[in-house]
Amino acid sequence: MLKISKKTTQFLFLTLTISLLTGCGFHLKNSYQLPTSLQQLQLQSSDKYSEITRLVKATLLQYNATIIDDKTAPLLSLGKETFERGTLSLFSSGQVAEYELIYSLAYKVIIEQQEPQSFMVNIRRDYLDDPQTAQAKSREREQLLREVRQEAAIKIVQQLSQLP
Repeated sequence: MLKISKKTTQFLFLTLTISLLTGCGFHLKNSYQLPTSLQQLQLQSSDKYSEITRLVKATLLQYNATIIDDKTAPLLSLGKETFERGTLSLFSSGQVAEYELIYSLAYKVIIEQQEPQSFMVNIRRDYLDDPQTAQAKSREREQLLREVRQEAAIKIVQQLSQLP
């Protein structure tokens, strides 16, 4: 009978586990590696001073991308962000109790000698609306918008990291 040592068994188990995790597409949260073709890119936006533009730029820099003005570099073009608000539930009095915020942002990646690729980020969040706390409600909504924009910036970098 073949005898396998404890170290060999542990090594085989660890190798199998790593292979399975890698094969299924598992990634540590927010650990994206941009392809070398996108390490340097241009960033274009309809409003270059908007919060989403600032957040996307900061997130790209966080993942070691360089924003340059070279016309031959790949271009990340951010579209206009849109917000929609829908009613989820009502109080018995007929006033809105809960809203759903729907954030959308279209963007394109244009790489020289390739077809432009268009993407869309959609994020949905629901929040309570208490008419008794109007001031806190507006602060909560602003905080929610900041969080949604930050998530959108991360999703854009995540999508860029999956491009060939």
